[in-house]
Amino acid sequence: MKAYVLINASPGRALEVARQMQGKPGIVAADAITGEYDVIAVCEAPDVNAIGQLIVDRIQKVEGVFKTITCLVVT
Repeated sequence: MKAYVLINASPGRALEVARQMQGKPGIVAADAITGEYDVIAVCEAPDVNAIGQLIVDRIQKVEGVFKTITCLVVT
């Protein structure tokens, strides 16, 4: 299963947040972006529960992450 995670970071922390997530298991890509959100991460896991666990354990615990919104890919 694949998901896009839209992330709001603390002010001035977007680049740092994206760098901290890159290379973590289950996170395919993490990039600082412009617009309403500061970072977008592409995640992959076997199922919805694993996606949720990945977000809680590997994204929301990153220092500077303020809020996340998860968009599951529909195939």
